[in-house]
Amino acid sequence: MRIGTWNLEGRWSSEHRALLEGQGCDVWLVTEVPSEASITGMTAHRTAHAMGPGKTWAGIFSSVGLAPQPDPHPATAMALCDGVRLMSSVLPWRSCSAPWDETSLAEKMSVTLARLREHVEGATIWGGDWNQALEGRDYAGSAAGRARILELVSDSRLSVPTGALGSASKGHRSIDHIAVPITWDVNGAWRLEASVSGRRLSDHDAYVVSVVR
Repeated sequence: MRIGTWNLEGRWSSEHRALLEGQGCDVWLVTEVPSEASITGMTAHRTAHAMGPGKTWAGIFSSVGLAPQPDPHPATAMALCDGVRLMSSVLPWRSCSAPWDETSLAEKMSVTLARLREHVEGATIWGGDWNQALEGRDYAGSAAGRARILELVSDSRLSVPTGALGSASKGHRSIDHIAVPITWDVNGAWRLEASVSGRRLSDHDAYVVSVVR
């Protein structure tokens, strides 16, 4: 099984579709999703809340079919698929505003994760733009945010194979992640440069994890 995540940055073109369709993923957990985005042979579910004109916070695309669930947070899409809960999230970052009303980034992260916690468990695939490196120096998140995410995935018996991967910014670890049940075997995790002929398709690279259930 292949699972991918990519922050589309609200952009869409035939090149975006080609990158997504070329990876052979069974599931894509995408963020900043333009309304026109579609993947051949996949069913889509998006957050009910818009991030801005023409784009939603997060979306889930699956080749198997989806049973959409209510958003556990305005910036998280959730669905059931083949006995597994799928979640695609944008988590708070330093300069974010609504739908986060708390004062500090640590508070915003803590409140968000509290709302997601009851849905993140041993049969969950959870990914998206977490705005948080999980190792090395952090440029986007906070030490408290990292600690709370790692605590949640540990308590939920998940692993995060993307934690050690790099990003589009040289020397920075990824802030886009995919967490899978710790009981699944991980065959590989890799980063896909999101550019064509030197032109960026998004300011985020894409990530894919290959697992055996």
